[in-house]
Amino acid sequence: MLNAALQTDRIEPEKEVARLAALAATGILDTEPEASYDAITRLSVEYFQAHTVLLGFADDSRVWIKSHSGQAVREYPRQNSIFNMVLAEDGPVMISDIASHPEIEGALMLLSLIDVTFFASVPVRSFEDQILGALTVFCSKPRLSMDPSELRMLESLADMVASQLELRRLRNAHATQRGRRPRASSAVANCPQDWPLPQDLRNGLDRRQFVLYYQPEIELTTRKIVGLEALIRWEHPERGLIPPMDFIPLAEECGLILPIGDWGLSEACTQIQTWCREDPGHNSLRVLVNLSARQFSRHGLADHVKALMNKFGISSRQLGLEMTESSLIPNVRIALEVLESLRRLGVSLLMDDFGTGYSSLNHLHSFPFDVLKIDRSFVNRLTDGDQPLQIVRTIIELARVLGMDVVAEGIETCEQYHLLRQLEHLSRRYIV
Repeated sequence: MLNAALQTDRIEPEKEVARLAALAATGILDTEPEASYDAITRLSVEYFQAHTVLLGFADDSRVWIKSHSGQAVREYPRQNSIFNMVLAEDGPVMISDIASHPEIEGALMLLSLIDVTFFASVPVRSFEDQILGALTVFCSKPRLSMDPSELRMLESLADMVASQLELRRLRNAHATQRGRRPRASSAVANCPQDWPLPQDLRNGLDRRQFVLYYQPEIELTTRKIVGLEALIRWEHPERGLIPPMDFIPLAEECGLILPIGDWGLSEACTQIQTWCREDPGHNSLRVLVNLSARQFSRHGLADHVKALMNKFGISSRQLGLEMTESSLIPNVRIALEVLESLRRLGVSLLMDDFGTGYSSLNHLHSFPFDVLKIDRSFVNRLTDGDQPLQIVRTIIELARVLGMDVVAEGIETCEQYHLLRQLEHLSRRYIV
């Protein structure tokens, strides 16, 4: 980190060629505006009480602004730019007294940021460690230095931008897989290609072939079970145990996800009642139930949940409702209304599979979630190097800033557990 203007002739041509190739591979300059990046700049303005925050990506001659909060900026020349300073330094750059650096002051006047006296800029890197852009905070009030923890927060937000770039690739791969409904699991490998049909699902529901399995959630600091997640399975009398990926997509397509979802919610409430009767100590456990996009299209969902709680005599703290971001996207207005009505009931609201949606950060900032669940695809890659660990670190830090608890999904090895233990100090409450 520097406190003075930098010479930018240290940028090596060979590295610049590789950097431009990495930038082109992302396609970031050709994309439509995305709310997730706006969420990052908006959070940065609020957190740092900044005049303006710019998120820009640079080609060979210009810095193109992907998102801004505060002063509107579209693009500006790379020559003598802050981006070139970050690139030359290969790291953060900070100027605490812009007036003493005429070349920087001139650049800011070009951007109409004439009231700014201080800035801090950090690189946005690709997963191959190429600097593709910069996240820059401009402040009007004089500041002699930026606290190290604040600078780490700015770097964490920049890493979240990098994560969004990587998620673009993951989403494309995920979309390709979703285009072909899985048929090759061991339970159904020998099934006809037209199985199951909607009538098979209806028969399974009528004959009570669906069951819930409960996966424990453990608080990292105490190692105590604090909750359980209800996972649906289909126990077919002839085909064995069918995983949800082999029937939930069909249920969503044909509309049977509503009765199946209602059954799952009722069955979970029944189980809570049974456990509490057997041992009053179980009153503190929370059972989490996944809700589908179609369930969120119902304005009466909160009334239905309240009726179930009254019927089975359970409290709101004993029930948590999970939803994926994709379930919120079809109708954001209705989703927000439903979430607010559920929040008034007092049940916990969890965003599941965080990081796999199209504008996760924007929705996370807008909707009243209590808990953020880190998708298992990130946890599974924790041991692959520093970048996956940094993604998880950044997500946890973002949740802390927003006052949310964190659940990490899919921990299967001791190494993953120990890596997550290193991050537990970042979270209000950390569950695995």
